[in-house]
Amino acid sequence: MRVLITGICGFVGSTLAQAWVEAGRHTVFGIDNLSRAGSHVNRKALRESGIEVFHGDIRCPADLEALPKVDYVVDAAANPSVLAGVDGRISSRQIAENNLVGTLNTLEFCKKHGAGIVLLSSSRVYSIEALRKLDLEPIDNALAPRADCRFPKGASCAGIAEDFSTAAPVSLYGATKLASELLALEYGEAFEIPVWINRCGILAGARQFGHAGQGVVSYWIHAWARTQPLRYLGANGKGHQTRDVLDPVDLLPLLDQQMDTSDKACDRIFNVGGGVDNAISLNSLSAWCRERFGPHDVAADTSDRPYDIPWMVLDSARARQAWNWKPQKGLHMILEEIADFAERNPQWIEHCGD
Repeated sequence: MRVLITGICGFVGSTLAQAWVEAGRHTVFGIDNLSRAGSHVNRKALRESGIEVFHGDIRCPADLEALPKVDYVVDAAANPSVLAGVDGRISSRQIAENNLVGTLNTLEFCKKHGAGIVLLSSSRVYSIEALRKLDLEPIDNALAPRADCRFPKGASCAGIAEDFSTAAPVSLYGATKLASELLALEYGEAFEIPVWINRCGILAGARQFGHAGQGVVSYWIHAWARTQPLRYLGANGKGHQTRDVLDPVDLLPLLDQQMDTSDKACDRIFNVGGGVDNAISLNSLSAWCRERFGPHDVAADTSDRPYDIPWMVLDSARARQAWNWKPQKGLHMILEEIADFAERNPQWIEHCGD
């Protein structure tokens, strides 16, 4: 199968590409605008693996028109920061162009070639207000639902399911991902192209770029190893906010099955996260780093940021039932791999951060 990966020089795109090529599973190539610090490092590694990388921007239809025919597109191109459009780094128009217009152009490319598409979406499509209303308590320095919590639809002790509220606000970033999902589903129906949507939680692993808004777990470990300043933002400045963590390599078995199926009756939207077993708070991550690297002070900052949520753990039961999918890498292994990489590459956060 010929597979195009958009955003191939990013952490997720490059990880998927290299793993597929090493397994001899598909013929893979990709497109990237190389705008992120660190992209050139991944581009070099991809080319050394024999993977062709086209320098282009999916916001520009002409750049996609120049690409060869494919069987499937894995859309891994996005500005993944939940603060994009409101933090002064890029404008609100830019986040819409990056994440929604880019998806539109990619869908037009798929329509032209009759190609399927796997859209890597986000857990941030879920309603911020609904998430903030969950009845939580700190347990071992990490937030979790209370034992007697009365859950709204789509929530449970196992996490947030696909039928949880997606009502606004979800952030500008979340809105562009949710709109992209709807657009992709409509293209699939209108033009009979296969569409799969995988809502990912925090993706983390070695070689992830060093930016807190786009990979907080990796950033935290690299910054701790370099004794750079760290602070707990929001959640009373205690670092109790909790997320689940997934290595993108664990997406491969799911993507292979999705691209190989012709079942039109399947669900199209799936949560794919690390789940309760791979959930960790910043406070607990600090404890892990302290044991791994030694002591380091973390400042407390009680000011709230837009779009902060206290707890997000994805319930991937639907993917497990449909595809027999579950994460293979445990949390400790993911953290150790990042820490090992940080020790071997002490300048990574300066080299690839932005």
